Amino acid sequence: METMFWIWMAAAVVFVIIEQFTPTLVFLSFAVAAAISGIYAQFKPQEYYWQIGIFIIIVVIVLPLSRKFAKRITKPQPRESNVDAMIGKSAIVTQAIEPHHPGKVKFEGEIWQATADERLEPPTKVIIAKVEGTRVHVDKMS
Repeated sequence: METMFWIWMAAAVVFVIIEQFTPTLVFLSFAVAAAISGIYAQFKPQEYYWQIGIFIIIVVIVLPLSRKFAKRITKPQPRESNVDAMIGKSAIVTQAIEPHHPGKVKFEGEIWQATADERLEPPTKVIIAKVEGTRVHVDKMS
């Protein structure tokens, strides 16, 4: 009864297609298990319980391995956007900054109000430590 072989192979193809839309390697382990179960079904088509058992066993074995592999090959990329991308970059003081009186810095062609923990005179190079609303807090570049 070749029907079970083709059912398992169709399931494997469906799992591969789903994996294309969710690249987490989760459905790939289901596809591998379905293909192996289909190969077993080719030789023993009447043993449905064994086919399902093989499918479950293969998923239980391959799924944790695929997760480890997926974590190893993918690296999370920090998603810096807008003002968060400014942190850690350099700027130049254009107007003196006092500890309790904001001054101004020039960052990539834009002028920003800036605060600092120490007095900074123009044209001191500074590092942007954090962004607070419309102001940046800077530290003197060492």
